[in-house]
Amino acid sequence: MTFPTLQWLSRSPSVPARWDLRLVNWSMEQSTNRARDCERLLGVLDWRPDSRLPQWRELAGRAFVVAVGVDDPAERAGLLGQGFGDALGSRIAFVELGTRLLVLKGANGAMPRRLAAGPVTLDLFHRDGWVGGRWLGLHPREFKLLWRLAETPGTRVSSARLLREVWRLEHLPETNSLAVHVSRLRAKLAIAGCDWLVRTHPEGGYRLVTSPKAKEMRAHCA
Repeated sequence: MTFPTLQWLSRSPSVPARWDLRLVNWSMEQSTNRARDCERLLGVLDWRPDSRLPQWRELAGRAFVVAVGVDDPAERAGLLGQGFGDALGSRIAFVELGTRLLVLKGANGAMPRRLAAGPVTLDLFHRDGWVGGRWLGLHPREFKLLWRLAETPGTRVSSARLLREVWRLEHLPETNSLAVHVSRLRAKLAIAGCDWLVRTHPEGGYRLVTSPKAKEMRAHCA
C-alpha cells in the first residue's frame, strides 16, 4: 500500500513517536512557515503550546488538517467548528491517527456538503446559506462567492482571483459585476445581522471574517 505525504505543521521539528507516521511508511514534510499554503495536502497541526504555529488561523484547506494534542474538549469543538478535518487529544496513537487521516483524505476527495462562514452554514446541496434556522436566499453566484471566501477565512482574496475562480474569467471585465454581487450578498447577510462577514480589503479584493469587532457588535445591537 502506498501512503500519502503529509505536512507536519509545527514550530518543533521533532515529532513525538506516538504521532510519527514515518514509523509506518508515511512520507512527511516539515513546515514551519507555509501554514497559509497548506492546501490539498494532508496536514497534522501540532497543538502543543510550545509547538503551535502562530499563523495557524491562516491555514488554507483546513478540511485536510488534523490538530493533535488538543486535550480541552471545548478547544476541540472550536477547531472543528472552524473547519478543521479533526481535532484529537495528546494520547492519540499513530495507528489511529493514520487511519483517521486516510478516512479524511477519502472523505475530502469531493467537496464537503457544508462549510461554515462565521455564523452562516453554507449548504452545497441547496446552494444557499442559513443562519438562525432561516435560509438567506442566495443567488448561485452569491453562494459561490461566499463559499470561496469561507474556504480561506481571514485571508484576502484578490478581485482577479475571485473572477477567475467564481466567474471563470481570466481578465478583469469592464463592468463592476463583482462589486455588484458583493453588495447584493451583503444586503442579504444584513437581514440576518451578518453584513460584517464580508470585508473589503485595503489592498483590493475581499476577505471573510468570523466575528465582528466589539464596537461593530455594539453598533448592530443599537
